[in-house]
Amino acid sequence: MTVMVRNLQTKEEINESTIRLLEKVVEQTLEVENIPQHAEVSLCLTDNEYIKQLNLKYRGIDSPTDVLSFPMYDTFSREDLLKEEELLLGDIVISVEKARSQSKDFAHSFEREIGYLTVHGMLHLLGYDHDCEESKNNMRAKEEYIMEKLKLFR
Repeated sequence: MTVMVRNLQTKEEINESTIRLLEKVVEQTLEVENIPQHAEVSLCLTDNEYIKQLNLKYRGIDSPTDVLSFPMYDTFSREDLLKEEELLLGDIVISVEKARSQSKDFAHSFEREIGYLTVHGMLHLLGYDHDCEESKNNMRAKEEYIMEKLKLFR
């Protein structure tokens, strides 16, 4: 498994333990989803201004968001993915600034929030969505299951 982490922001300190946590979250999500460990994911840590620009460009929404996912595959077929020698899943962009404020709003740790946003982004890369109530409930249940396995509780 390869997780490339780029920290493009300077508002929050990102230390090695945070990087290791993000790698562990990606690894656990792949394990739960039975995706081979030779998968590759890119994580970009940014601030509200940068993610706002991406949100406007790619979603037409002129405000910052907490996480954006850019999957490499338009349609997700687990069987096809398992045949790939190089399994490039895609990119996840997280606003560290938003993660910090949401951790305070929800009264839990920054680690729990950035871990949750990483799980959420990973599930989008793996074909999950929340465009209808059934999909949303399925995705939320999967997120909570992974967060429990990681012991990142509210």
